[in-house]
Amino acid sequence: MFTSDSEQNEQITDKANQLKEISKRIKNLEISPLYSFRVENNYLPVFGEGNINADIMFIGEAPGKQEAESGHPFVGRAGKLLDELLDSIGLSREEVYITNIVKDRPPRNRAPRISEINIYKPFLIEQIEVIKPQIIAPLGRIALRTILREFNLPFSESKISQLHGEKLKSTTSFGDVTIFPLYHPAAVFYNRSLHETLVRDFQILSLSIG
Repeated sequence: MFTSDSEQNEQITDKANQLKEISKRIKNLEISPLYSFRVENNYLPVFGEGNINADIMFIGEAPGKQEAESGHPFVGRAGKLLDELLDSIGLSREEVYITNIVKDRPPRNRAPRISEINIYKPFLIEQIEVIKPQIIAPLGRIALRTILREFNLPFSESKISQLHGEKLKSTTSFGDVTIFPLYHPAAVFYNRSLHETLVRDFQILSLSIG
């Protein structure tokens, strides 16, 4: 079906407004156990950013200190590596969408708790519904488990080491989607051998675009 430029602009504006409204609710999410930690440390919620019509949506687990200070996702060492991996397949972060399951920084960079994931997950699902990506790429085990369970895939108890680089098919309200698990870029800093694995998986990912 042909869509005129004015209709496309209206759709983009509508998407932007929907995401802005979701972001506002997260900013005022006083029921979150991470809200007071954010306020006490003058941190910012990290909603996500990128192309709101992106084909690929990368999802991490939670922001770190640099992200919470800036309000932008993946701006530290892991973010730099993510940018390099994107560049290796001819993409920039402006062409994809990057976010986390949990939108506020947990103390001491600990992993988010199940209760925190459950509070923030509905906002993530709303983001997915608005952006409508063709590919959802969870980064790391926590993001992977959350996404697999949300999409009722039978691999929900599988490890990232078993599923990375695999194309898992699912269906959403807006059509078919591919779940493409990836190691979190930060994992490379603890296991250098994973760098080659990530590079290889991004090459596989590039073949799934379009």
